[in-house]
Amino acid sequence: MASEINKNMVFENKMDDYENIDMYNKEKVKELSYFYNKVLKLIGEDPDREGLKKTPERVAKSMQFLTHGYDIDAHEILRKGMFREDYKQMVIVKDIEIFSLCEHHMLPFIGKAHVAYIPDQHIVGLSKIPRVVDAFARRLQVQERLTTQIKESIENTLSPLGVAVVIEAHHLCMMMRGIQKQNSVSTTSDFTGVFLKDDKTRAEFIHLLGSKLH
Repeated sequence: MASEINKNMVFENKMDDYENIDMYNKEKVKELSYFYNKVLKLIGEDPDREGLKKTPERVAKSMQFLTHGYDIDAHEILRKGMFREDYKQMVIVKDIEIFSLCEHHMLPFIGKAHVAYIPDQHIVGLSKIPRVVDAFARRLQVQERLTTQIKESIENTLSPLGVAVVIEAHHLCMMMRGIQKQNSVSTTSDFTGVFLKDDKTRAEFIHLLGSKLH
């Protein structure tokens, strides 16, 4: 695997006032660029004009970044960050930014995820939870599946007493096209364990989501 990465992956590092580091597969860039060139022609544009000459390549690299979650193992992220700890109270990481692509129109949906779990012998480093969210968000998605995937990843790896996930998002496929409703917010939730069985635990989680403790 390492040799394949060295052969096919290209790293860009530009340092002026801003450092930009991109990682992409050069063979995929070449093939995707070919098709994006065709797309520009099909919508009536001239891919050879000055402003568009490098657009197919830019979009090809952008799509690899926006969908790099396919190459990430969310369970491995959690396994590497697990610690034994006798703590059985709620752990919440909220307001985790989400940037994903709707699989129906390949337009962005943007929002926040709120994730909670109650440990049973094992906790996980707090930074690992946003990484898990990103691992699933950086794919072609629907919000409902994304919510469940985050929950199941934490549940199956940590075996906690319960997991709760809530996602709130704005979908550009609803804002820019179709029904064109600019202020609608889609909310999805998925609960397991004590969050599902115990009304008080679930109510505490919902209350803490709305609390401004910082």
